[in-house]
Amino acid sequence: MTRRADRVFYNGRVFRADAARSWAESIALGAGRILAVGGWSEVAPLIGPDTEVVDLDGRFLGPGFQDAHIHPHTGGRRMLSCDLTDCGDAASALEVIAAYAAAHSEAPWIHGGGWQFSWFDGGMPAATLLDRVVADRPVYLRVADGHAAWANSAALAAAGIDAGHPEPRFGRIERLPDGSPQGTLQEEGGMALVERLLPQESPDDFDAALLAAQRHLFSLGVTAWQDAAVGEQLHHAYRRLADDGRLRATVRGALWWEPEQGREQLDLLVARSGEAVGRYSAGSVKLMLDGVCENFTARTLTPYLDAAGAPTANYGMDYLDPESLPGIVSEVMRRGLQPHFHALGDAAVRRALDAVEVARRDLGWDDLRPHIAHLQIVHPDDLPRFRRLGVIANAQALWACADTAMLDLTVPFIGEPRASWQYPFGALLRAGATLAMGSDWSVTSADPLAQIEVAVRRLVPGDPASVPFLPEQRITVADAFTAFTAGSAYVNHRERESGSLHAGATGDLVILDGDPFVAADLSTLVVEETIVAGETVYRR
Repeated sequence: MTRRADRVFYNGRVFRADAARSWAESIALGAGRILAVGGWSEVAPLIGPDTEVVDLDGRFLGPGFQDAHIHPHTGGRRMLSCDLTDCGDAASALEVIAAYAAAHSEAPWIHGGGWQFSWFDGGMPAATLLDRVVADRPVYLRVADGHAAWANSAALAAAGIDAGHPEPRFGRIERLPDGSPQGTLQEEGGMALVERLLPQESPDDFDAALLAAQRHLFSLGVTAWQDAAVGEQLHHAYRRLADDGRLRATVRGALWWEPEQGREQLDLLVARSGEAVGRYSAGSVKLMLDGVCENFTARTLTPYLDAAGAPTANYGMDYLDPESLPGIVSEVMRRGLQPHFHALGDAAVRRALDAVEVARRDLGWDDLRPHIAHLQIVHPDDLPRFRRLGVIANAQALWACADTAMLDLTVPFIGEPRASWQYPFGALLRAGATLAMGSDWSVTSADPLAQIEVAVRRLVPGDPASVPFLPEQRITVADAFTAFTAGSAYVNHRERESGSLHAGATGDLVILDGDPFVAADLSTLVVEETIVAGETVYRR
């Protein structure tokens, strides 16, 4: 007996996101899965008396977006704290901070984040700015990309940071000419000096942040993701939410590799990887290799330049010892875990590829699908190595434009030819690499449509008059959309059950108010409905 569909959508523009980049007109769902996709003749026989039948009236329907590199806990926590994401400049940020402090007079600390380096001269916000609006208690605010923090004088004093404080490992204290702290703390080592004093999050706090993030992501059509930095408490939060059914999205966790520890942590990570619950699994390991270009901590093959264009002695920062990295990666892969690398600089990207090459040589081929996130600067010699080594290029496309952070804080300090090697999505595809996409939210917007817009046009979001950034690296809408669906599903070993629309796949879908293949600006499109396992989880 033919199974009747629970829901049928017809008369639409249905993009399958399959290898052929093919289209359909209708889709039928039943028991949380796709029963059929094609024309009306394929779905009509599945309609029964209880089937919900929806006329798409020409609207676009595609597979739900899957984010291959994201930090939902950080994003959700920021949404519930002092959130500077939408401020746009330093003056607006100070207004928001002052208002938040006034509304939370009982809070012993003011914490949150979302500011941008480009809002401040030299990219370094000062403690004295914060002191003007909050001087009676500590204030601590992370930059949007998570690689620095802004602290007021009370926070610096509470942490004992003064002119005599030594420089931290894996970080830097920005200082005034007299050696006293300026107010910006760089990277994990610098930020940890203050973060150890922040009020500790409870399990309920973790759960609330993840649920806030899930609601936000559903509103953007995101139905699955790989969490790019899962520590112990976050791992347990995901397991709680998956166990009681509150986690509706499908999540793969990249378990955090602690740089201060060695291979002795592997047994614990392997044990956690076996603690899958419902929609949550944890088969990846996050290996942080470097920082970011804006604060000169991305690891480069040649040194950064100074303001006059002369080479400095700074090549960026190594989070993991380069000599130890191949052994670490080989052992991670030998234990059956997927490496998920953070690498922005060309040296960091090359070291990740070198490490995988050693593992391939020593262990033979496997299907673990290592992937490198960010890929800001990729030496041309390394482009063909992605395909050859089976390494997935995990792109964060929103950064690939000529915005202030690029023009003022990056290009002058990396110089040519490196400035022309940035975010080479087109070159990677031409070299045969598999492309996945993620947002790195809360670093930047979680909106996949905004990410795809920049990947396709390489323009500053919302500024069609801006100059395309390295336009030869533009990719098609089909390739970008597929990277954010099928490509990310492939990263997460879910391509047989999601990422493209085919019979038997999970019924994870997104319906848009316009067609991304003809829209003049994809970032203006709006998600009308998000469906997870056949059920609507968001409707505008």
